[in-house]
Amino acid sequence: MGLDVFVIGGVGIDTVVRVPGLPLADWETIHVEPVESYVGHTGHGVALGCHRLGLDAGLADVLGDDAEAQRIRTTYEELGLPLTWAVHPSGTRRSVNLVAPDGLRTSLYDGRHPAGMRVDPRLWRGWIEHSRHVHVSIMDFARRALPDVLAAGRTLSTDLHDWDGDNEYHRDFAQCADVVFVSTSALRDKAVDWIFTCGRAQVVIAMAGADGSYLHVRGEPPVHVPAVKIAGRPVVDTNGAGDAYVAAFLTTWLDGRSYYEAATAGTIAGAWACGSPGTHTDLITAEQLMLLNR
Repeated sequence: MGLDVFVIGGVGIDTVVRVPGLPLADWETIHVEPVESYVGHTGHGVALGCHRLGLDAGLADVLGDDAEAQRIRTTYEELGLPLTWAVHPSGTRRSVNLVAPDGLRTSLYDGRHPAGMRVDPRLWRGWIEHSRHVHVSIMDFARRALPDVLAAGRTLSTDLHDWDGDNEYHRDFAQCADVVFVSTSALRDKAVDWIFTCGRAQVVIAMAGADGSYLHVRGEPPVHVPAVKIAGRPVVDTNGAGDAYVAAFLTTWLDGRSYYEAATAGTIAGAWACGSPGTHTDLITAEQLMLLNR
C-alpha cells in the first residue's frame, strides 16, 4: 500500500485541563471542568489532518508497553490509518495541556524517551520507499530517518515548533527539510535566513497564531498571510491548530498548487481546529475546506 504522506514520530496522549486563566493563580486548589484525555501530539495531528483531507496517510513511532499505547493502536485501527511502532520501556509520550477560556494553552510535555535512543530503521525504511512525501517530527530518534528520506528522493517536511533559531537540537531537521514549519513564539532574527543558507528548504512557514503566518519562499520577499475567523466557530481551544495548518498546507501543495494557496488552506484549517475543544477532535475535511476557501 502506498501513502501520500508518511509521518515519522509524534503520537501520544494529551490530557486537557480547562483552567480559569493563564498563568494560573497562586492557589492551593483550583476547581476545573471535567478533565479529558485524547490521542494527540504533533505527528498524529498531521497524519489525521491529511487523512481527513482525503490523503492516504500513516505514521511510525516508538510507544510503550502500556495502556496509552493500546489506546493509540486501537484508535488507529478504528480510523483505518496505518501505524507501525517499536516498543521502548520508557513508555508512551504524554502531555498535560492547560487551556484558558480564550483558547490559549500551556503544554506540560513528558517526552519519556531517553536522549540518543535508537530504534531499528526498518521501522520507517519500507514506508519511505512507498510514500510520496515524508513528514519527520522532531523526535530525537527520528533524526536518524532524515538520511533515509533524502536517499530515497522523497520530499521532506518538518515542524520545528518553538525553535529559537539557535538550539542545536533542531538543526538537523531544519537543514534536511524541503518544507519547514516553525512557530514565531521564540524565533530570533535571521533564523529563516540560516535555514535557507545552511539547508535545502524551498519554503519556510513561520506560524504566528492570531497574527496569521509568514510565508518565506527561497529567493522571494516574505508574504504575510493573515489569520481568519470562521463565522459561528469561535476560538475555544488552540490545541492542534498548528498541526491542522501543516496538514492542509501539505495536502494543498501535494495537489500541485502554489505555496500561497497552501498557506491560505493551512490558515483556514488552523482556524477551524481552534473551534473545537480538545486535541484533534474535529479537524477540517476536504469538503469543508473547499467551501471556506472560495
